Amino acid sequence: MKILLADDHPLFREGVKPVLFKLHHRVSLTEAHDYPSAFAAMSRLKEVDLALLDLFMPGMSGLDGVIRFRAAFPDIPVVVLSASEQIEDIQKLLAAGALGYITKASPSEVILAALQQVLAGGVYLPPNLLEYPSETDESPKINHHALTARQMQVIREMAKGKSNRQIGEVLQVTEGTVKLHIASIFRLLKVNNRTEAVLVIQKMSLHKGRK
Repeated sequence: MKILLADDHPLFREGVKPVLFKLHHRVSLTEAHDYPSAFAAMSRLKEVDLALLDLFMPGMSGLDGVIRFRAAFPDIPVVVLSASEQIEDIQKLLAAGALGYITKASPSEVILAALQQVLAGGVYLPPNLLEYPSETDESPKINHHALTARQMQVIREMAKGKSNRQIGEVLQVTEGTVKLHIASIFRLLKVNNRTEAVLVIQKMSLHKGRK
């Protein structure tokens, strides 16, 4: 497994390495200290299974750096590690295509579980994203009756961060069937990808809870 670890604090990089080595019995780790060195490292590497990016690094603004990285390497799963716990940062990064956001204050077991969830095809959402929605967020205008009972089951499993294969195992259907359901869900929720769908799902749940 090849992992890119980009963070401008050497002490943090050293501290997170033991967690990364638990992800696979063979881990090849490449380090970068800012966005330019992260892009340079990616140009040298043939394959990368996971990219961990610090939000605030020299070279680019945080959100812009992640957006440009995603545009340059759209097939690489990106997880952001940051000291920021601002909900707005988290929401914008997930909407930009990051598959996870982990605060640096998280215990090592939380970081490990979050990365395993992303590598399994899921999306990791910090618990505080669900507890403290932005007051400026608008509730998505979704016709709940347009979703079938089976689609609602798929949505619930997606919100847990499960991969298509895992959802199929839970619902006892094929992975192909799950993909068809998710394609329909994307169309009904008016989103383009799994990350956007998870965000909409969480907003639907929060809005329902506030009624």
